[in-house]
Amino acid sequence: MAERNGAGDRTAGDRAGRNLPPLSLYVPEPHFRPGDQADFSGFDIPAADAAPRPDETSAAGDMRDMAYGLVRVLDEGGNAVGAWNPNLPPETLLKMLRAMALTRAFDERMFRAQRQGKTSFYMKCTGEEAVAVAAAMALDRDDMCFPSYRQQGLLIARDWSIVDMMNQIYSNKADRMRGRQLPIMYSVREAGFFSISGNLTTQYPQAVGWAMASAARGDTRIAATWCGEGSTAEGDFHSACTFASVYRAPVILNVVNNQWAISSFSGFAGAESTTFAARAVGYGIAGLRIDGNDALAVYAATRWAADRARSNAGPTLIEHFTYRVEGHSTSDDPGQYRSADEGSHWPLGDPIARLKQHCIGLGIWDEERHAAMDAELASMVKDAAREAEKNGILGHGMHQPFETMFEDVFEEMPWHLKEQLQQAIDEKKAAGL
Repeated sequence: MAERNGAGDRTAGDRAGRNLPPLSLYVPEPHFRPGDQADFSGFDIPAADAAPRPDETSAAGDMRDMAYGLVRVLDEGGNAVGAWNPNLPPETLLKMLRAMALTRAFDERMFRAQRQGKTSFYMKCTGEEAVAVAAAMALDRDDMCFPSYRQQGLLIARDWSIVDMMNQIYSNKADRMRGRQLPIMYSVREAGFFSISGNLTTQYPQAVGWAMASAARGDTRIAATWCGEGSTAEGDFHSACTFASVYRAPVILNVVNNQWAISSFSGFAGAESTTFAARAVGYGIAGLRIDGNDALAVYAATRWAADRARSNAGPTLIEHFTYRVEGHSTSDDPGQYRSADEGSHWPLGDPIARLKQHCIGLGIWDEERHAAMDAELASMVKDAAREAEKNGILGHGMHQPFETMFEDVFEEMPWHLKEQLQQAIDEKKAAGL
């Protein structure tokens, strides 16, 4: 008689006699690899007016389906349709279009600067401009943003100085971060822009904690945070969701599903099994899955989530379904792991082109004015780069005073750091430096 290790457990001998098929490990594989022709013809895109718009205070359990659909406003003809249409005035639409175009022009100039050796690193958000710009315009100016590293559009939409941003990228003498942050990891308290961290998803619990503090103080400000789809596998993501759910924190949890991490596709984060918005369901959080290349859908969903938070109805998780057109960063070559023509075949199009089409359809814009705006913005960014470069670029000496490496850790420098500082100064002098 075969021995049993516990109730119902069989020994290896028992299993060998049952003629069971061998187990196999499933490894996700992207649809298209280098050399393949991208084909999204089987892609299921719901109609722009298909998604219902629940009341902002509805119970999360009553809107489960919202995590599996796709909120869209702009249809194939560029018309704003359906219950989610925010009906924005012309001046808001054109401001949004300009901020998105400026973000792209800024990216192009800084990418070129990196290739010229003026900075060590850069990350573009090409194709994802609506995710940050439209969200910034839907939030209040004093709401706190906890971004990841591809939301430079938040600062641009809030009219922050692009010269100041460039100074940080160049780590020059005017860098407000004093050269302590990697390029593109901005921190601008005055613009409600929390310090970017290179450690993925640390901003999620920070945002939830800030939102909880705001609620505890009886404030009216809310928090919003962003991460990539791959980062939903990080522990910080799930800790944040737990606290946000339990304490009904006034926070918007944005997941930017741009299909790709630095060299692996979204399937490794769970995209083949369900949507990323569905992460909200298990936590009892309201979840929305939206067209991240539709600026009006991003605006409408963010405003809905913000109104929900301010009504004390709790957090919202928004999945922005979009596509990373460029490489993960200037250190990445996407041609090594994905089809070269995927971006041009992406069925949800380009966010700037789609908003431009909408504005032209309304009669408030035209191709000539758009071309003139692009030229103006390119010139403006070029002039800003020249201004920032006067403060120094990568490799042109140490831009920050030597002593600053010991500063800003404590409000008042403790005795042991003062001793270390003096020792470092003495050694520097002794070495003739």
